[in-house]
Amino acid sequence: MERELFEHYLRDGSRVGPAADGAFTGAAGGAACGDLSRVSFLIEDGRIASVSFDAEGCGATRAATAAVAETIEGSLVLDAALIDIDAVDEAIGGLTPPKRHAAQLATDALHRALSGAASSALTLAEPPAPGTGGLPEEPPRNLRQREASRPPKRLAVAMSGGVDSAVAALLAREEGAEVVGITVKLWTDPETDGAKACCSPEAVLGARALAHQLGMPHFTLDLEEDFRRRVVDRFIGGYAGGQTPNPCILCNGEVRLAAMVDLAERLGAERLLTGHYARIVEDRDGPLLATAADQAKDQSYMLAALPPELLGRLGFPLTDLTKPEVREIAARHGLSVARKAESQDLCFLAGQGKRGFLRRHGGLGERGGAILDSAGHTVGRHRGHHDFTVGQRRGIGVSAPEALYVLATDAGANTVTVGTRAELEKRSVRVRDAVLHRDGSAVDAVKLRYRSRALPATVSAAGRGRHSSLEVDLAEAFPGVAPGQTAVLMAGDRIVGHGTIAV
Repeated sequence: MERELFEHYLRDGSRVGPAADGAFTGAAGGAACGDLSRVSFLIEDGRIASVSFDAEGCGATRAATAAVAETIEGSLVLDAALIDIDAVDEAIGGLTPPKRHAAQLATDALHRALSGAASSALTLAEPPAPGTGGLPEEPPRNLRQREASRPPKRLAVAMSGGVDSAVAALLAREEGAEVVGITVKLWTDPETDGAKACCSPEAVLGARALAHQLGMPHFTLDLEEDFRRRVVDRFIGGYAGGQTPNPCILCNGEVRLAAMVDLAERLGAERLLTGHYARIVEDRDGPLLATAADQAKDQSYMLAALPPELLGRLGFPLTDLTKPEVREIAARHGLSVARKAESQDLCFLAGQGKRGFLRRHGGLGERGGAILDSAGHTVGRHRGHHDFTVGQRRGIGVSAPEALYVLATDAGANTVTVGTRAELEKRSVRVRDAVLHRDGSAVDAVKLRYRSRALPATVSAAGRGRHSSLEVDLAEAFPGVAPGQTAVLMAGDRIVGHGTIAV
């Protein structure tokens, strides 16, 4: 029987041919292995149509690609997104271990085509039945029948391939939801350690495998071009200009979460869930972001730039959990990521470091300059102002009777100014490009670094909305106010605004 299946797909040429106009196409393989799989299709009303394929190389690759093409023809897009290597292997009767790469290639080709669909503006969910709004034509006669006939709610989960997002998906599924996984691809760089990056091609494959292990459809959203333009280029520009930008806040606030929410809606999901440790609270004016129950893992700072109107379409299932509790849930369900180490690097720096990245992508190489004291006297030399950030203590390379810190960097003069901790401390901060979600009088604290505590503070009188500049007065001195970092304005444990530190 297994051989008959293989021979059937090996000979099947019914869908061999060029892609239809406007089709989504995915290809995998090439010169390295000599095998190539290509799958193309259109999408009509949430279903796959006009499938075509081509394959080169061994018979196993041709059979696996033909099996994928036959399987997805006429299927719901969400069902196609469930197909994994094992499903393709089974469809053609089983492959020997050396030939399983054929199933891998056909699966990769399919999911790359699905990624193209996910990255388009097309609605991917099936439409409700005509005239019913998705409900049965004859109304159920009693409550039990109504509950049985009601389809489960659909939720999307932002999956990074780590333990947090996996447990977020588990919790949603345990509540009876139909869950769809979404992973964003943000960065591809051979110098980056993809295994340590949350949004690399390697991370995408890991997240897809994890979603399929949980029985969930999986989609990849390719945002690399947008990410490069709106996040990486501004990161490079910030360092070139003598500032210390925070790309994660920018990415979360302007790029990836909004795009994933949009895809979730096109997939028919009610909300997008993430594995972040944060809360969403409501006051009389609507939703606001708030700190998580586990203060040691609180990530609300990194989400501070999310617009309130997006919060109503997001959910944080880990709100009341601690990291050990999350790992225990994953272990109880037998997930391999239960003990997976967390990435500490920015996704586009993983494994190569900031200095090498700025040199390769921004042209910021060695450029010797003076290290000055606060009186303007030269006390040493540096290899480039962009290697330093305000508040830095290690790596300055200047001996002094007491510890020295970076007080400022000047991109134009290519100088780095250092001084004592007392000289580093500030009692006021100017914030540019500020956004207030509530009146400025509500602000009673500010957080100036991700890992720092919130400091008691007030802001200059201002109403809600956008402000070119705000003055933040601190109730106590803070060492290391770094231009380019984000100031998160708080009212108690709620985030009511944010802006970029100017001085």
